Amino acid sequence: MSVAKVLTVGMLVAGIALVGWIWLRKGEGLVPLPAQMAAPGRAAGFLRPHDAALVALGRQIYARACANCHGVNLEGQAGWRTNPRLAPAHDASGHTWHHPDALLLQVVRAGTMGKGGAMPGFGDVLSEREILAVLSYIKSRWPERIREAHDAINARAAGSG
Repeated sequence: MSVAKVLTVGMLVAGIALVGWIWLRKGEGLVPLPAQMAAPGRAAGFLRPHDAALVALGRQIYARACANCHGVNLEGQAGWRTNPRLAPAHDASGHTWHHPDALLLQVVRAGTMGKGGAMPGFGDVLSEREILAVLSYIKSRWPERIREAHDAINARAAGSG
């Protein structure tokens, strides 16, 4: 195996390990979900990609606060697959949809700087509604099959799938 392949695989494994570590900590030290988002009996997840007003708000906030790093078309920074310090894609080619809504909210709130990443937290900059809007906008851009897969991930994370 070439050195480049070994490095690529190593960086990918390191990125997955970082996300897994965050997930296993179950949000230790992070702000809990608002009651209306974590209410029992809610459909899998709490992002609302079909809510036109929320998605429009999210599009505006994404353009202002996220696109500079994650790309205008959610494509991420060049080289993000091999360098976990670069902003990943949020489109269908990225791994955002591989994570449940609760983890996505926590990452946006707290950032990844304390975990070896480069993203600052937005919990002191954006309201919960604004974070939900941005994430709903991102999910609205995914193909339906990816949204369905993400819904299944949310159901499993909630213990109902």
